[in-house]
Amino acid sequence: MLGFLQRPVVVTADINLNVVALTAVGLLSRLWQLAYPRAVVFDEVYYGQYISFYMKRIFFFDGSGPPFGHMLLALGGYLGGFDGNFLWNRIGAEYSTNVPVWSLRLLPALAGALSVPMAYQIVWELGFSHCAAVGAALLILIENALITQSRLMLLESALIFFNLLAVLSYLKFSNSQKHGPFSPSWWFWLVLTGVACACAVGIKYVGVFTYLLVLGVAAVHAWHLIGDQTLSNVRVLCHLLARAVALLVIPVLVYLLFFYVHLLLLCRSGPHDQIMSSAFQASLEGGLARITQGQPLEVAYGSQVTLKNAFGQPVPCWLHSHQSTYPVIYENGRGSSHQQQVTCYPFKDVNNWWIVKDPGRHQLVVNNPPRPVRHGDIVQLVHGMTTRLLNTHDVAAPLSPHSQEVSCYIDYNVSMPAQNLWRLDIVNRESDTDVWKTILSEVRFVHVNTSAILKLSGAPLPDWGFRQLEVVGEQLSRGYHGSTVWSVEEHRYGRMGSGVSARPGAEGEGTGAPLPYADGRQQKPQLHGQILGAAVAVADSEKRRFRTQIQLHAAGLGHARHQHRLLAAPQDQCTDPPARKHRDLGLGQPRHPGVCPALHLVPVQTPKKSLRPP
Repeated sequence: MLGFLQRPVVVTADINLNVVALTAVGLLSRLWQLAYPRAVVFDEVYYGQYISFYMKRIFFFDGSGPPFGHMLLALGGYLGGFDGNFLWNRIGAEYSTNVPVWSLRLLPALAGALSVPMAYQIVWELGFSHCAAVGAALLILIENALITQSRLMLLESALIFFNLLAVLSYLKFSNSQKHGPFSPSWWFWLVLTGVACACAVGIKYVGVFTYLLVLGVAAVHAWHLIGDQTLSNVRVLCHLLARAVALLVIPVLVYLLFFYVHLLLLCRSGPHDQIMSSAFQASLEGGLARITQGQPLEVAYGSQVTLKNAFGQPVPCWLHSHQSTYPVIYENGRGSSHQQQVTCYPFKDVNNWWIVKDPGRHQLVVNNPPRPVRHGDIVQLVHGMTTRLLNTHDVAAPLSPHSQEVSCYIDYNVSMPAQNLWRLDIVNRESDTDVWKTILSEVRFVHVNTSAILKLSGAPLPDWGFRQLEVVGEQLSRGYHGSTVWSVEEHRYGRMGSGVSARPGAEGEGTGAPLPYADGRQQKPQLHGQILGAAVAVADSEKRRFRTQIQLHAAGLGHARHQHRLLAAPQDQCTDPPARKHRDLGLGQPRHPGVCPALHLVPVQTPKKSLRPP
């Protein structure tokens, strides 16, 4: 039983000196003076920022590819003790003493060095001679572009390494198929093939071509197995299942694992939060989580809310209004309703706040207990700063003439009544009695009179709209699109004291008239509570321009189906002096309503279908 102790334990191994020599030379060429130059080179200025984010656990999103390559670079920084404190602002900037340059460049250098012997192994497994394999490896070794990429904080060397590893692993698996199928080495190389393919795709999406190559070769081999008469049906089925699990299931799971680890590591708010949903932003430490902490979950009548568009294109923005009105006549000659502008504003602002009002009551406060708003309820949205009601009507939008104009209603005493009732449609509801919830609910506002849906068109308005994004009323469609979906981001219950109401004043309901208290005092509703993160603006805050350049590609501003033009009375009918002064100076219609009652909008419709439903 103890006979094995009477003999020495001997381990024999076959060492290919060609592989050893090529590995040694590859390491020397990639690692020698790796920290030189000690300055930011080429795309290190971008990847270095992501490494700093990982070190500080700040969330970021890189639209150029998956996160696995960035995590590999960050691993080098973690091993070198990098704290993430470096300003990656320009190419050629000298690295400070706290940046472990050698460690940050180590993993790409190792990947480039190991690609040399791997090229040798691939050619050898394909059945070529040792001389041909050495020649292929030398070509990889002395290629200047590969050497340069391997010595910097770049992703190309790691991508090439996993591409070669995927091909080599499958060749090893295929050759072991002839000698010992379902052996430990057979399973090892098969599973390693799937993992390497997932890693290649996880670094850059171009790695999918290597993955498709492997899948194509595996499909051909599987077809040959099906036709092999020496194998039983059960044996063939086991072969197919093993390949399906290793080459399809495992790569998908590994690829998803990269994103899981990425989100697990980055738990703090950062500069890329705005492109994500409000629910995701609220899950991060700091940022929106500090604003939304402790706010009510269920939206009730009287709630004060900010409404963020779920589409986020061209930039994330919030439903917004201000005291400025639409021009009487647009540049292309079409007329407008001259109502108060409603836009989508890409910055937090006090003019983004709205009050959810019950159309059957005058109160603008939350009852005790609160009455939650549910799916299908009819609501009115009152702009918090101007107290005007969100409105849309059969007037063409300024930049989207096939859609309806959205405004806050001003009563000009003309034949244009208020149409400010909206039906709440909770898109992600589980039942028809679901309650409107902060952040969690994705809602659409369907106009009761015209069945139009409140939508972000994404077109930036001209200077008269302060380059803010256009909001329109789009005719109801069954399809889902993020531009028609809104979510409550910030929310608080409005409590302004007993007796505050929204009864019509002298200028009409929702026209900015003072709201009466029970004792007869007049006061407009105000947003109570601290507005964290909001840029409390002065009256001309809308004059700020977009910091993001948006190219307007608009063609055909004329509305073929539905247009509005301004019919003006003869000059002698405009007897009001201010109106004549405005007209003589070429300033158009005065901002004060009713100076010239003879000016009115008339819809001009062609025989085609009108925006107004029958």
